[in-house]
Amino acid sequence: MDFDQLETFLEVARLNSFSRAAERRFRTQPAISSQIRSLEEEVGAKLLDRSGGKVSVTASGKLFQKFAEQTVAARKAMLTAIAETERVPRGEIVVGANEGTCLHILPEVFAEFKKQYPGVSVNIKRADYAKILESVVDNSVDFGVVSLPVSDARLTVVLIHRDELVIIAPPQHPLAKMKSATIAQAAKFPLVVPKIGHTRDALENLFYERKLKPRYTMELDSSELLKRFVAADAGVGFIARSNVLEDMRANSLVAIPISDVTIRRDLALVFRKDKALSRAALAFIDIAVRIKGMDAAGCQ
Repeated sequence: MDFDQLETFLEVARLNSFSRAAERRFRTQPAISSQIRSLEEEVGAKLLDRSGGKVSVTASGKLFQKFAEQTVAARKAMLTAIAETERVPRGEIVVGANEGTCLHILPEVFAEFKKQYPGVSVNIKRADYAKILESVVDNSVDFGVVSLPVSDARLTVVLIHRDELVIIAPPQHPLAKMKSATIAQAAKFPLVVPKIGHTRDALENLFYERKLKPRYTMELDSSELLKRFVAADAGVGFIARSNVLEDMRANSLVAIPISDVTIRRDLALVFRKDKALSRAALAFIDIAVRIKGMDAAGCQ
C-alpha cells in the first residue's frame, strides 16, 4: 500500500466514478481499477461496490476512507512542517483552475514562482468552477483560481486579476468593424457560448432582462474550442479579454467592447479559512497578487 494508491482510492470515493477519477489523476481507467484491486486484496475487504453500473463506497470502504484521508493529510502536514524548517520554502502546492486561466492567466505567475522557489513542486488540476470550489473545500487542492463572485463563507477570497467580457468575432464579421457593440446587436447573430459556468449564467440573465431571444449555434465546454469556432465564423462569442489577447495579435479574432453593460470576469485565489498556509503557499499568493495586479493596472 502506498500514498499514490490511497489518493486514487480517495478520488474514486469522492467522485463515485472510475472514469472521472482517471481523468483527475491523469491515468487510464484500467490503471485506476488495478490500484483499487491491489488495495482491496491487501486490506482483505471490498472497498467499492461496482454493481448496477454505479460506484459506491462500502461500509468497509467508508472506514478505510476515514483512515486514508487522515494518512494523506498527515503526510502532507509532515512534508510541510519539514519544509518550513528550511530557510527557503520547499514542498508542494496544488492549484485548481479552469482551462482559460491555466493557459492565459497563470503561466507567468507559475514561471516567476518557480524561478524564486525552485524547490517547491507545483501541481495544477484543471476543472470547472464548481469542481474547483469542491476541491478547495475537500482539501484536495491548496488554492482554487475562479471568477468572482464567490459566496461560500468557508473560503477566503483574494483578488488577483481584473477582467471583463468582450464580444469576439472573426476579422471579416460585420461586428468587427465596430468600435463597440450592444448586447442586442451581438444577439442578432448566431452565438457560440459556454455550456455552463459564470459567463453562461451572466449572459442568460442579461438576455432575459433585455427580453432578447438569442440563437445558440454551439454550446461548448472549452474556451479554446469556443475561440476556434468563432474564428471559423461559426458564430459570435463572449470571452474574458485576457483570454483573447494572443488571438488579436495574430489577427484571427477581433475583440469588440460591450457598450451598454460591463460584465466583470475578475479572478481570485480562494482557499479555506481554517487552512494553515505554508510559507510556499503564502509566497505564491504574494507573487500572484503582484504580477496580476500589475497587469490589471496596465489594462485600465
